[in-house]
Amino acid sequence: MALKSVEAGGTARKEPDTKMSQVVVKDLRKSFKIDDMQITAVDDANLAMEKGEFISIVGHSGSGKTTLLSMMGAIVRPTSGNLYFEGRDIFSLNDDSLSEYRAAKIGYIFQFASLIPVLTAKENLLLPTIFAPNGKQSGTEKRALDYLEFVGLKDKINAYPYQLSGGQQRRVAIARALMNNPELLLADEPTGDLDEQTEAEVMEFFRKVNRDMKITFVLVTHNTALAETAGRRFRMSGGKLSEASA
Repeated sequence: MALKSVEAGGTARKEPDTKMSQVVVKDLRKSFKIDDMQITAVDDANLAMEKGEFISIVGHSGSGKTTLLSMMGAIVRPTSGNLYFEGRDIFSLNDDSLSEYRAAKIGYIFQFASLIPVLTAKENLLLPTIFAPNGKQSGTEKRALDYLEFVGLKDKINAYPYQLSGGQQRRVAIARALMNNPELLLADEPTGDLDEQTEAEVMEFFRKVNRDMKITFVLVTHNTALAETAGRRFRMSGGKLSEASA
């Protein structure tokens, strides 16, 4: 990753160059006030990613992983700090521009598949295209069929969620996250409710997406074995983010 030197208390240190790395998290902090208590969920997190990287963030429940991911997806605004995407200061945008950024650049895979039960697999994929930028609204029906084929569910286009297995539902959710052709894919505990075989199947799809489509990928998990499969690994504890040793 591109680095530049800065002075901190008279000592030179290295930090990511926000104009060179695709994604830069800089001193991100998120605090909540509950009654009279101030809770810091994420404590000055720093992270830089190059285009096409696959990283994992591992940590116990309550360590701040989901809050950090929500800020990286521009869903939650930080208390302080910055998020840069291709040199653009994302949290300097107003709410409307943030929505446009999310629709254009971010794919988010939630902890549960969260498919709309009254919609077919294809209809679930078409739903996010309503919010897509104009340039990405053409050919959506074909794109939905292509992505269902990509995740091995071409024969399930008209199936409702209740007619799909847990692994199949998860693959529909992956395909849905790809529908607006995102450049950054964020997955929050995406295999937590799956059996071991289905978990391995889903992880292989994630690697395929990252490898074949060159999409930058962040996997948040409490499973250290899954985290080890990523190109770079990070750990969160008590809101603090640190990179694991190679």
